[in-house]
Parts: sequence; C-alpha cells; structure tokens
Amino acid sequence: MPYAEVEPEEVKARIARGEDVFLLDVREPDEVEAWAYPIGVNIPLGQLGDRLDELPRDTTIVVACHLGGRSATAATALSEAGWTAENLTGGAVAWAAGDEE
Repeated sequence: MPYAEVEPEEVKARIARGEDVFLLDVREPDEVEAWAYPIGVNIPLGQLGDRLDELPRDTTIVVACHLGGRSATAATALSEAGWTAENLTGGAVAWAAGDEE
C-alpha cells in the first residue's frame, strides 16, 4: 500500500493541535452539500487529475470520502505521483460517528 491509513480521531487531534492539515474530500458536490468535513477541500475524484495544481506539495494530504473506497483510490494515485497522502479510515461515516460519542 503506497499510503498510510489514518483514523478520524487522529486527524481531529491534529486539527485541534493547530497542525497544518490538508483534508481532500473526493466526494461529489451533492454529498458535500448534505454533510461537509469541517476543513475539507472538495475536489471530486473524477476531477482530481485535472486539478492537481490545487494540491500542496509540502503538506501531507489526508484524503477522505464517504466510506474510504474512493479516497483509497485517490491516495494511491497521489502517492504514486509523488505526494504524501493518507487515507481517512471509514470516511465521513466514521468521522461523524466519532462526533456522536
């Protein structure tokens, strides 16, 4: 696997500590409209290849989607293209479930 998996609670802790976190949300706009990550930057997976210039090279990119499948695809592609990427384990479902606890 060319990327690391990261749990939602770890990403939330990084944000709380003030670390520079670039959270790339690869879901479709209607999914983001229904529920958005608090600091997510939305670039749908199908547009990612055309919008790579919008991504930072000097920051780890945490890639997220609804359950973790599309983000794994994006994290693989980004890692193979030279970015440092992590896949958010469980996606939006896991992130939101942690907020309910």
